[in-house]
Amino acid sequence: MNMSKIDLNLLVYLDVLLRECNVTRAAEELSISQPAMSNSLRRLRDLFNDPILVRTSDGMTPTDRALELQPLVRTVLAAAEQAILPKTEFEPSGSTRIFRIMASDYTEATLLPILLNRLYQLAPNIRLDIMTPSDVSFHDVERGKVDLVINRFDTLPQSFHQVRLWDDSFSCVVSVANPIIKNWNLEAYLSAKHIWVSKTGMGVGVGMSSDDVQRLGWVDDALHKIDAKRDIALFTRHYQAALLMGRQQGLIVTLPSMAARQVQADDDVVILDPPFSIPRMRLKMVWSPLLQHDPGHRWMRQLIKTVSEDIQG
Repeated sequence: MNMSKIDLNLLVYLDVLLRECNVTRAAEELSISQPAMSNSLRRLRDLFNDPILVRTSDGMTPTDRALELQPLVRTVLAAAEQAILPKTEFEPSGSTRIFRIMASDYTEATLLPILLNRLYQLAPNIRLDIMTPSDVSFHDVERGKVDLVINRFDTLPQSFHQVRLWDDSFSCVVSVANPIIKNWNLEAYLSAKHIWVSKTGMGVGVGMSSDDVQRLGWVDDALHKIDAKRDIALFTRHYQAALLMGRQQGLIVTLPSMAARQVQADDDVVILDPPFSIPRMRLKMVWSPLLQHDPGHRWMRQLIKTVSEDIQG
């Protein structure tokens, strides 16, 4: 194939088409007409000898070949964007940039207070716009509308960049007035009422059910593996709320240990190790390939990585 005869703009069109899976929306994003975008899709089909997008009951769906191409095309375009970016240095002390970060409640409780203190010292005019997981979709991140996502994930799009911030164990927070602490074992744990707290993934959340073990997360999955099940009295997505309600005598809250540290000086509760094994959870920082080489973005990523290392000691 003679590369000089290929219109490389087609790769831009392919990238947008595979993100949108809709010819009309892709045309709107690129500010071209729908017939022009349809024509580009026809040319892409000829170029790759593949339908690229096929109509199904779920709408336009990428073919297997298109899904293979997507991360490759994104890498090529990101490299091209980097090649034409002017070489500029980022000066955090004078920057007034706003960084949009999607952070789970767990992240807000553990990482962000230290990060804000460090920003005040190094870059006092930088501002953070913190979003919740339900505010953001993977599509928003891919398009660079959100700078960073800091959360726990089961799966991520292959094109995203990611780095591990830390792994965390689990702890149980129990009222000091709860007699269960005198005989702390699995049987006592299962006989009690529990607070479920978690928020994984992204997008608008839906209601929970104690019967849906796959969606309940690490704690309940670990119990399921030993043929056990806890009695969940309250579902919440907020660690602060869970810790407050954990003071009630009849409730146990099981959550990541670094979040439990917030109440370690509270005389009304005790922090105990779970009476069964729970795999450690991993906190990740994720971003779009579009932002990989941005100088300010690189600075913020490194700062967050440094802060996370300091928190772990």
